[in-house]
Amino acid sequence: MILSSSIPFRGAAVGLAITGLAVSLAACTVGPDFQAPDPQAPEQYNDARRSAVDGSAAASRVTMQSEPDPHWWRAFNDPVLDSLIERAVASNLTLRMAVLRIAQGRAQTQITSAAGLPSISATASYNRQLLGLKGLLESQDGSGKIKQAVGDENADKVDGALDSLNRPVGLFQVGFDASWELDLFGRVRRAAEASEAQTQQAIESRNDALVSLQAEVAQTYAQLRGAQAQRQVLDAQLDSARQTLDLTRSRQQSGLTSEMDVANQAGQVAQLESQLPVTEVQAQQARNGLAVLLGLPPGALDQELAAPAAVPAVPPEVPVGLPASLARRRPDVRQAEATLHAATAQIGASMAQMFPDISLSGQFGSRATDADYLGRWASRFWSVGPSVSLPLFQGGRLVANVRLARAQQAEAALNYRQTVLDALRDVENALVAYRRDQAQREALQRAVSEAERAHGLALDAYRGGLGSFLDVLSAETRAQQARQSWVRSNLQVTTDLVAVYKALGGGWQDDASAQAALPPVGTVGNAGQGAPQPETPRTQARQADLRQTAAPPAGARP
Repeated sequence: MILSSSIPFRGAAVGLAITGLAVSLAACTVGPDFQAPDPQAPEQYNDARRSAVDGSAAASRVTMQSEPDPHWWRAFNDPVLDSLIERAVASNLTLRMAVLRIAQGRAQTQITSAAGLPSISATASYNRQLLGLKGLLESQDGSGKIKQAVGDENADKVDGALDSLNRPVGLFQVGFDASWELDLFGRVRRAAEASEAQTQQAIESRNDALVSLQAEVAQTYAQLRGAQAQRQVLDAQLDSARQTLDLTRSRQQSGLTSEMDVANQAGQVAQLESQLPVTEVQAQQARNGLAVLLGLPPGALDQELAAPAAVPAVPPEVPVGLPASLARRRPDVRQAEATLHAATAQIGASMAQMFPDISLSGQFGSRATDADYLGRWASRFWSVGPSVSLPLFQGGRLVANVRLARAQQAEAALNYRQTVLDALRDVENALVAYRRDQAQREALQRAVSEAERAHGLALDAYRGGLGSFLDVLSAETRAQQARQSWVRSNLQVTTDLVAVYKALGGGWQDDASAQAALPPVGTVGNAGQGAPQPETPRTQARQADLRQTAAPPAGARP
């Protein structure tokens, strides 16, 4: 129903009143409201409980009395690692892409929400047209009737007037068009709610990428230091083996030992030398990996990380929190919850399509055959009124859409539960590996002490002529193997702890400190130009805008 200027204005007022009454009913939003699911987590981690019961003598214990530190890597007390992670967060290209996906989600939410707001546009047009009014009058014998009415003496004037109707005219028109879809049953609101939840998925995807990036930098850095430590052990063992080779040659020249003993020791030295290139390859691959994680070309960190350093030592105590807090902290669980939220809102959006669509539209403007007359009040025109569209038969499409949305929501609920179980499994596996590998490292430390003591005793006996060279060679081999195994075990303990923090969600928390890790927008355009550009007041301001853009959305609409 459209009310135009040909109807008294009182009728328009009645129509608007009816529309206003319909708007007052707009509080109805069909479909289920989202309720955050219960993660159904156990009271405590099994491995942490076992560790407390069996009195494990591990050097680093886990505690559930406090939550993980968001900046967990600082527990290693390694300034180089701290710097690498901070630079990776600021420059990593994968993380930047995740941030841009958040901005895309925010824009899509704004697009969806705009469908529930009025739309107003200005119009202007000009048409040159021939209306054919003379032919229309003649077909109805209108000209004859007019001539009879005015008399024969005015027939020529009538013909002239009718001829003027057969000439083309120009029509000017300016005005405004407005329309507003009244979201009575919440179709737009539910669609906007689903879009907000999808944006939350992008935010959690970025958080997951952040956790993975921090863990990958820490693990790659530990592998670099492990390769360097392995090289230092090999260098020390080579020095010792070469000294033993010199001693064996001296004794062989004195007739105190055989040429076979010299050959055996020379082979031992060559065996150790063959392992040196392996450590160099491992160290260079780790440096290249760190450079790429920082958004730099391979080799960019070679000079900075050339000097060897110790593998980061684990802290004496590791806070892991309670399983109940894991679902609030793990980005993948939070992402699964956002997926469930979006699927729940989509049910309401699908159900709302089965109800009437009511919209209000109107026009106001001026039209005339001469542009000079457009400003005159007599040239005005207007129309206003509501329109209703009710789906009567769609071949079952709308019902199928609702069924589809419900099935997707049920799948999302199962996916959430599976994600929680996977998260609990990851933590349990990481904790048991961390505890058991510490026990292995302690046993290897004792093995190193005993093997090196046995090697020293065998070497002293050999020098004094009381022992055979085979005893020295065997003891030396065992000592070398024990020391190298300990170096690998020490590296494994550190990487195990990184895996624990990653399984815990990296200590990520939904607060300002987490959003502070967003990279600056100003450097996105320099993705292919190597090192990141320095921050300026402008880039700092743009970074603040992006943090606001990527902030978690408000709660779902009612």
